[in-house]
Parts: sequence; structure tokens; C-alpha cells
Amino acid sequence: MNTPAHLIFGMAVFARAGRPKVTAAALTGALIPDLSLYLMAIWHLQILGTSPDVVFGRLYFSDAWQSIFRVDNSMILWGIALTVGMMFRLPVTIALCGAAMLHLIGDFLLHHDDGRAHFWPISNWIFQSPVSYWDPRHFGTIVGAAEVGASILCCAVLWLRFKGVGMRILIGLLGLLEFTPFILFAVMFASP
Repeated sequence: MNTPAHLIFGMAVFARAGRPKVTAAALTGALIPDLSLYLMAIWHLQILGTSPDVVFGRLYFSDAWQSIFRVDNSMILWGIALTVGMMFRLPVTIALCGAAMLHLIGDFLLHHDDGRAHFWPISNWIFQSPVSYWDPRHFGTIVGAAEVGASILCCAVLWLRFKGVGMRILIGLLGLLEFTPFILFAVMFASP
């Protein structure tokens, strides 16, 4: 799934009006599984000048990058932390870890050939989903449209839940950002 969708879904499920720490934890948890990718890709693309083909065609799949993804995308580690949060009834921990787990479940189900080792440290196995959130060869057009639709619906729910101007700006921005990759993928993979 696209990162804005992860943020929207994480907020829709775990953010709470009037509880800014819980809401911030939900946003943070929804972002963390993608954060290392963004930091490494920005470093290579913007600082080192590495070509996008190398970053996303070779480095993304390299042992070095995948070893980092194993940690921040581990359902085992996030699941343990979520269990501890639930045992001790820690709302911030539940929001953080729950949003991260929701992110990982979405990624597990919607990555065809670009998935991650979600069961590390028990296993380095990577599930190859029959569907992709972006690749039209694996229903990406349909899944992408469904993702955008679900995201907009969640944005509407969040808009009703949060009355503050700052939160509504954030919700609107996330909704707008969710459209951007969908439009880019449609243009990039359009038949000539």
C-alpha cells in the first residue's frame, strides 16, 4: 500500500480526538515500517545521486537493505510490543504498535514481488502475494482504485471525528497525497 494510505488507515483505526499522544502514536506507528526505505532512498537519490533504477531495482532487494527491512517490518517484534501494550493497557503503545501491525498486514497482502520478511527473526521467508497494490500485472489497477476509495472513506470518517483545523488540514493533505501515486502509476503503466 502507499504510505499515505497506511497513515490514513492507522489513524482511522487507532487515532482518538482529544488524545493527541494516542493520535501521534497512531501516525508514527503507521509510518515506521516505511521510514527506513524513505531515509535510504532519499540519501541515495538526493545526496549520492544514485539513479532510481539502481535504488529501486537493485538496492531495495540487496541483503543490506533487506536486513533493515526485516527489523522494522517484523510482525513478530511489533506483535510482541502490541501484546505488552495490551497487557498493561497502554493506549499510546497500543496505537503505535497497532498501527504498525495494520501497516504490515496491508503490505503482506498487497506486495507481489517486492515484499519483506515479515516473520523475522523466526524466518526470512517473504510471502509473494498474488495481488499487488501497484502492479497492473497483479491486479494493481483494481487494488489501487480500491485503496484510494477506502482511503477517501476513512478520510471522511476522520474529518467527522476531528474538528481542529490542524488535524483537518492533515487529513486533507493525506487524502490528496493518496491520489498522487495512483495517478502516477496509471500514467507510467498506461498501454501505448
